[in-house]
Amino acid sequence: MTENRSPRQTLSYLQRRFAEVGIRPRVQYGQNFLIDLNLLDVLAAEARIGPDDVVLEVGTGTGSLTQRLAALSAHVITVEIDQAMHQLAGEELAGLSNVTLLLADVLEGKHRLNAGVLAAVAQRREACRPWKLAANLPYAIATPLIMNLLALDDPPESMTVTIQKELADRLAARPGTKDYGALSVWLQSQATVEILRILPREVFWPRPKVSSAFVRVQYDRRLRERISDLAFFHRFVRSMFLHRRKFVRAELLSAVKGLLDKPAVDRVLAEAAWFNRIVRPRPSNTRTATQTMIRPPTMIRPQIMVRPQTTTPPRRSNRPGRRAIR
Repeated sequence: MTENRSPRQTLSYLQRRFAEVGIRPRVQYGQNFLIDLNLLDVLAAEARIGPDDVVLEVGTGTGSLTQRLAALSAHVITVEIDQAMHQLAGEELAGLSNVTLLLADVLEGKHRLNAGVLAAVAQRREACRPWKLAANLPYAIATPLIMNLLALDDPPESMTVTIQKELADRLAARPGTKDYGALSVWLQSQATVEILRILPREVFWPRPKVSSAFVRVQYDRRLRERISDLAFFHRFVRSMFLHRRKFVRAELLSAVKGLLDKPAVDRVLAEAAWFNRIVRPRPSNTRTATQTMIRPPTMIRPQIMVRPQTTTPPRRSNRPGRRAIR
């Protein structure tokens, strides 16, 4: 750990510092700086950093959050894609022996993390030190970064990040809600997701178009151990939510093609439907699930979409006293 000598990342400080070096926030890199000092402290505290932890930060910015994290942790690897911002952060972080500042894109593609960044984290994780992600994430990379980190054999113990509120709602969505989808299943099958705080647009500079949120994703090894083939599970989840308007049976048959035949798929769906009725009784039923006797169906028949027949409405006469012609 090192002493916290973080600069006061206020609006006036940023504007003055940027003017000194002749740079501006770049929209293509999602550079929206958190200018509420109390919220910076909250984010660092909510990350629950310990003295033995190695922390990965993505989006160094001016290094304000970086220095707060360095004061709490064994080492911080912070990644900045913008060369001008990287140089500015280097000046602010000079002299901090437990900070490694990298000029790099944390993603080598939509589905792959930068190998150099992962190597830097592994190098600092001596004696299997725990590692965590703590960052004000650029909106554009938040989803692929979180998904790819969770796909690692040894993912971070926790990810405490600033992201769009819309994305936060999707990560924490419950089954049956409009935000529930593949991303919700992927995360919640391996971790617990908690929305810590909603942030208004006014606490950032430049001001973004949407609200943001602090979110913590806490990895749970016991949940991960239930998944025997993580790569297949990832593909399966994505395929099941690819066409939301299709029937589950059709999507499931496509996802497990070559692995299960139609009768086997029907049995799986029958068991799932029976289990769902046990653990989630209908709201109109006041009895508890244990009081309700439910017999599992032996087969689920494929649902067939039938287009309703259209009939011509009866014509009505304009003359008074006459009935409609049928």
